[in-house]
Amino acid sequence: MESARLAGWPARFIGQVGDDPAGRWLTERLEGVGAEVAVRRAGRTGTIVVLVAADGERTMLADRAACTELADPDPAWLDGLHTLHVPWYSFTSEPLRSSSFVLARLAAERGCRVSIDLSSSALLEAATPAAVAADLRSLQPDVVLANEQEAAAMGDWMSTDALGARLVVVKHGSEPAVVSEVGRPEFRVPAVQLATVRDTTGAGDAFAAGFLCALADGAAPAEACAVAHRVAAEAVSRASADGG
Repeated sequence: MESARLAGWPARFIGQVGDDPAGRWLTERLEGVGAEVAVRRAGRTGTIVVLVAADGERTMLADRAACTELADPDPAWLDGLHTLHVPWYSFTSEPLRSSSFVLARLAAERGCRVSIDLSSSALLEAATPAAVAADLRSLQPDVVLANEQEAAAMGDWMSTDALGARLVVVKHGSEPAVVSEVGRPEFRVPAVQLATVRDTTGAGDAFAAGFLCALADGAAPAEACAVAHRVAAEAVSRASADGG
């Protein structure tokens, strides 16, 4: 949500948090950075432990708790949205999986751009790339985002045709991102180089926010990718400064 603000657009969080102090604290933090929240409150709020290595790369240990229990989505949650962005985590367990499919299809019917982030190579391998690709083709997303590990896990399924997507963007850290668009040659967009990187937490979310907000502003994919790199670099710079 902070990344969307940095990219210049308002954001809305849709999901479920526990009916507990942690859930209230999280939603208050989101509202504090200007985000709207459309949440159900029930159960226990999930937690994530982030382990940051010496090179700035991070590993996440997640206890998802109440977030996987989101059911019976309200179509009003989509009112006024230009883009719906959904992590692949939201398609891995019920009832959240079914709710995510419903919201993505409703968004597409309303003319809202749908973006999917592949989230985790381990999740993709567990589900099998062919099954993931079939799910995505059923949604026909406008954008699919992945990092290089997730793209490698998908193998030959990582293409616009196989995923049913108009745009597929593969991030490669400090190396150029690779953008594939239906009907056009693949191209690369250089990343912003940083002198010091201590913590890459949030870089992928920031990239997604920059890319999708730029598309919403009418940018072409190459320009949107350049904006995404800049927003990600700002997020990494802030995280690295905080961690230093």
